[in-house]
Amino acid sequence: MQDMLRRYGSSLTGAFVALVAFWLLVLVILPNLTLFEQSFRPYLPVVDVGGPKDTYSFNNYAKFLNNPVVWNLFGFEVTVPVHLKTFLSTVFFSGVVTFITFLLSYPLAYYLAKVVEPRSLPTLILLLFIPLWVSEALRAFAWYIILTFNGPLNAVLVGIGLLDKPVRWQNGVLTAYDAIVIGLVYTYVLFMLFPIYGSVQSLDRNQIEASEDLGAKWWQTHWRVILPHAKPGIASGCVMVFMLSAGSLLVPSVLPSTSSNWFTQTIQQWMLESQDWNTGAAYSFLYILLCTVVVALVMWLFKVKLSDIAK
Repeated sequence: MQDMLRRYGSSLTGAFVALVAFWLLVLVILPNLTLFEQSFRPYLPVVDVGGPKDTYSFNNYAKFLNNPVVWNLFGFEVTVPVHLKTFLSTVFFSGVVTFITFLLSYPLAYYLAKVVEPRSLPTLILLLFIPLWVSEALRAFAWYIILTFNGPLNAVLVGIGLLDKPVRWQNGVLTAYDAIVIGLVYTYVLFMLFPIYGSVQSLDRNQIEASEDLGAKWWQTHWRVILPHAKPGIASGCVMVFMLSAGSLLVPSVLPSTSSNWFTQTIQQWMLESQDWNTGAAYSFLYILLCTVVVALVMWLFKVKLSDIAK
């Protein structure tokens, strides 16, 4: 605060603080508190709101465990609540998206940070930013066209002989979520790339050269020198991509299969189709809580601290 006062003066600093406070309080905290309060109240006709039936309970949250279905999980049939199945599927495939974006981003981040010539770097970064100039909706619909049965992807793969005949990507070649995973990877890959790039760029090149001089192979240099140094960027990118993928609504709605269902679509169905905002609010907060637990468990498993993500 003292630095801001010295740099901008009391008037401009006060304006900054007021705008931030307004954004946090009015646009974030109060709406979420209202939604949280509504999640404990029943869905009632307008005439009954505020009456004897309008009481607080956990009934909206309990709906999460209703409607059991049989789920074929890795060859085993298990009975789980349908919404729990949707949540677990969403978390799993969000993790798949996160892993794929890491595999794509790390080599490119290393290339941009340590291999490419400095004079070429701005042009390459500009080319990477071009997709962000187009709205997410247009990019999702573009992938819808690409993945159609008679789309360009099938035409290219059949033309070069990798496929004997076109396949229906949106119905799932490997899983029911193939098209959704492809769309999410394309949409959020840069959110993984640039945190890793920032971490790798700060690594002293002498450490890489010292590792090579000591006889380390290229993969040993990456495993023991570069990856540990890039840990904060990797952690930050993984958390962002996972949470953005798990919270995505547009891509799963544009690129679904006949049997795929993202948890955000379930929340949308409660709020817009059923007009039950109370249950939708309960599912929203339950989703935030469960995703936070998943992220915390993964951070504990890989020994990543919150300070690493905040760097």
